[in-house]
Amino acid sequence: MTWANEVLSVGELAQRVPVRQERFLLGIAGPPGAGKSTLAHRLSVELSGSGRPAVVAPMDGYHLRNEVLRARNAWGRKGEPDTFDAPGFVADLRLLRDTPIGDPVPWPLFDRAIDEPTDAGVVVRDERIVIVEGNYLLLTAAEAPGWAGVRGLLDECWYLDAPRPVLTERLLDRHTAGGRTPEQASDKVMGSDLRNADLVAASRDRADQVLTASDRGYRVS
Repeated sequence: MTWANEVLSVGELAQRVPVRQERFLLGIAGPPGAGKSTLAHRLSVELSGSGRPAVVAPMDGYHLRNEVLRARNAWGRKGEPDTFDAPGFVADLRLLRDTPIGDPVPWPLFDRAIDEPTDAGVVVRDERIVIVEGNYLLLTAAEAPGWAGVRGLLDECWYLDAPRPVLTERLLDRHTAGGRTPEQASDKVMGSDLRNADLVAASRDRADQVLTASDRGYRVS
């Protein structure tokens, strides 16, 4: 279904999520700083409030631990595709698909306060809708090894876009809030984050829908 040129509220977006007896996995892809976590959370609240229990399963819980990244001399590139446990992410997505509703599936989260993943940060159990959000849900093997298996495990995948100046401002704010100096934050954004954004942008056309936040909701382009 295509909703081109519409501006939809979060409630209207929630109504577009199909009703199914089996578990439905909805992906929300997009560049860093686009607002994926915010949209995923708002959708989850809207769906759950309307009697359709939903839970968010972020990709960020699959960051490799800092000690591993430092051992690989990759800590400065944290957030790039090879700094995640992509095989573990794919395996757990498959587990979400295969596990009967009602049985527990632990899912890691990422704690920005300690800059590390936390095991079993959320447990998916009775929820029939799982919102999987992350940068690299639509990548091919040629773009980044290990990620090609993701798309086939999602029932739908939406792409949340944002203008580059918006991404830049949000990412600078994120890194300074996390303790980096303005100079360090700028180096991280210009040297890594925006390069990731360009990689992710190449996958935009593979999404079922492309959304951009607006004052009245989300515009479908």
